[in-house]
Amino acid sequence: MERLNLNLLRALATLLEEKNVTQASVRLHLTQSAMSRQLGQLRDYFDDPLLIREGNSYHLSARAIELLPRVQSILSQADALRQQSHFDPASCDRQFSFACTDYVAQFIFPNILNRLQQQAPGISFSYELWKPQSLGRLGQLPLDFVSTTISTLPANLQSIFLGKDQPVCLMAATHPLASEAKPSLDALLAYPFVRVNSGGDKDSFFDRTLESQGLSRQILFEVPFFSAAFQVVAQGQSLMVLPAHIARNAANSLPLSYCELPMPLPEHHYHLCWHLKHDQDPAHRWVRDCIADEIRASMYSPQDYDLKS
Repeated sequence: MERLNLNLLRALATLLEEKNVTQASVRLHLTQSAMSRQLGQLRDYFDDPLLIREGNSYHLSARAIELLPRVQSILSQADALRQQSHFDPASCDRQFSFACTDYVAQFIFPNILNRLQQQAPGISFSYELWKPQSLGRLGQLPLDFVSTTISTLPANLQSIFLGKDQPVCLMAATHPLASEAKPSLDALLAYPFVRVNSGGDKDSFFDRTLESQGLSRQILFEVPFFSAAFQVVAQGQSLMVLPAHIARNAANSLPLSYCELPMPLPEHHYHLCWHLKHDQDPAHRWVRDCIADEIRASMYSPQDYDLKS
């Protein structure tokens, strides 16, 4: 026998500890004949009797006495490989990276950072604007967490469901359509639109609906930032299709209004995503749970979330 595998090492330790083939077989849940065969293999490998029978008992050979503590140490180290080290947030000194929309960065992420600063002051974060086309490449990017709208999770990604809502149409509070609860499609298309091109897919359904009817809309302004889009909409007569919770909070701080859309509406599902390679990392798990908790609790998030979804 040229190699000694872990099972044989465990058999060796048990045989030497018990000093009895029958008792070792019981402890390892093996038949006595199987245990005897393993002892024979071990004797061949070490070229030593290991256990020396005398009457109804066994004695350890000199080589066996020398081997036992070494084998026990090896097995202890091997067993420790399966145990994750204890994670202490207060002593963690790592940098994590997070990608999301400017809306999340502006209204929600400060609360996340405040919580982490209190509980894990050694943890730091780098932020970047999320590009939804990068979702399928997340394992290749230096990103730990992504907050985005997604309907189907790509392979090798994990996520925590954060909430859901539906899209609405945002406009200035003084807009000619502001008094209508559900303007017609023709009425909406009489005005130009502002579009945000970062984050998840929030308004392509609108263009697909128009295309199916041989229609299209005028895009006046396309930017990656919600804050810039809100200012344009608030100061003119352009419209914007966006998630209801974002529209609701924008209307609380700016002279804006929103209404229902006159078409079948998709549900926006919000997820905190990460690549599978980070899934068993204790520090990563702790941080992502903190992020998910803060997003769910924020007044700026979808309030109609379902933890069972």
